[in-house]
Order: sequence, then C-alpha cells, then structure tokens
Amino acid sequence: MTRDVININDFIILVEEANSDKVIIDSCKFDEPLIAVAFYGSGNVHLSMDYGDQKRPYDNTKGLAISFYADTTVDCVHTVSPDKPLQCILIATAPKNLQNLPNGEGELFIDLLKELVHPSEPYVEGPRFFMTPEMEHIVDNIFKNRYEGKAKMMFFRSQITALLSHFFWQLSQIQTDVIKTSEREKLLQAKEILSENLDTPPSLTELSRQIGLNTFALKKEFKELFGVPVFKYLQNERMTKAHELIRSKSATVQEAAWHVGYDSLSSFSNAFTKKFGFRPSEIKA
Repeated sequence: MTRDVININDFIILVEEANSDKVIIDSCKFDEPLIAVAFYGSGNVHLSMDYGDQKRPYDNTKGLAISFYADTTVDCVHTVSPDKPLQCILIATAPKNLQNLPNGEGELFIDLLKELVHPSEPYVEGPRFFMTPEMEHIVDNIFKNRYEGKAKMMFFRSQITALLSHFFWQLSQIQTDVIKTSEREKLLQAKEILSENLDTPPSLTELSRQIGLNTFALKKEFKELFGVPVFKYLQNERMTKAHELIRSKSATVQEAAWHVGYDSLSSFSNAFTKKFGFRPSEIKA
C-alpha cells in the first residue's frame, strides 16, 4: 500500500494505490470531519464505509466518482485482492474551510453538495456517478506520474483542479438517481461485458439481449450513467488499453491493434491519433 498525502490550499489530497497477491484489508479514519470526493481507477476494489453498527458497501468501483461526508468515527475499509487492486484519489476539505476556498470552489460544494454541508449522520453519501473518459484519463495520468519535487506539486495541482472541474460540471449535467437500481446493475454488467471483450465486442442488439434491457433504454441510460454513448465508451476503452500495452512494451503497435479488435493497422492508427493527438509509434515508454 502506498499513500501520498498532499495539501493544496485547504484541500487534502490522498493518492492511494495497492496491489497484493493475497486478500488484504486496509482501514483508515479521518482526523477531522471532511467533505470528500473519491475517484477510483482500475481494479473494482471493494469499499465499505463503516460507522457504529452501520455499513455502506460499494462494489463495481472501477471508474466511480463518489462524494460523501464522513466524521472521525467513520472507517473507510478497502479490500484488496489479486484481481481487484486499489487505485483511489480522494480530494477532501473540512466544512469550516468552504468559505475560504479560492476561485468559487466553496460555492460549488455548497450549491451542488448541499446535503454534505449540513450532514445528519456520521456518514452521508452525496451524488455518485461513473467518470467520463476525460476524468478517467486524468486519474490514469496521476497514477502514472513520474515527476518529483516542485514539478510534482505543479502537476498534482493542475490535475486535481481539472478533475474537480470535470466532476462539478458532470454533476450539474446529469441526474443518475432517476435510473432504477435494477437497471443500474444491468448497465454495470454491460460496461463490464464491453471492457472484457474489446477485441470482439457484441453488437448493440446482442448486448441488449445479454443484459435483459431493450436497445432504446440501453443507449439512453448508458449515456446518462456513464456520460458517453455505448460505442464511444467502447472506443475509449480500446484506445486506452492499446496505449497501455504499447507504453509498457507488452505489445507492438500491430499486436496492440489486434488485441483491441482492429485488423487494419491504418484504421487503428487513425483512431489512436484522433483520441490522443499523436500516433501509436510515437509513444515513449
């Protein structure tokens, strides 16, 4: 387990990462009551917020952005396993600091996370949704950071500001609570099916059949929950996976193209360039 603690203005930033070849449980508490937003990278690690005799579990955390209030009695418990590593970025501030935050950030918290500003319990969950591809890209960049010293602080400051900006904008645009719990689970299943079959993804009709949701509802509610259409999500996942394979030298450009379902190297290269702004052959390890 690695945990970086960074202070930026009146924000506390926790960057947590853990990989394990066996099941481990990591628990932490806050030193003071906080309003926080947590962003989860790859891994689908299990999270449980425990307070008193209450437990608030969260599964399917990959790509999740969750806001909450927690006081000093709340245990944040992550269960890390070989197939579910932890990648979490937590941005938090004390309620007493909201009026002092620069650039109107305090007003955003008060306006869009009002249920967290005046909490009724030790733990209160605010809005949550799955990150847009742009947000996931920022989270991925933070965990791949290689900067040190002052350059690292500049990098973190810019990325955290961008991440919060995307979070509040997305929060102002969508209302995920209109999606029924049963349909939310089907959409999560659809997301997993696409992520696990990048090379041979099902058609929209087949995907609808597999999850038991009609095509119209799948298209409409997938975009509402995840912020992008089904095909756009698949395309982003393909390009992100290919970038990772090439950057880590786990595959050549041609092999990466095959891995994410492209038979044509030129088509893959064009799609990659459109996504990242540079060709796959220009990636530096």
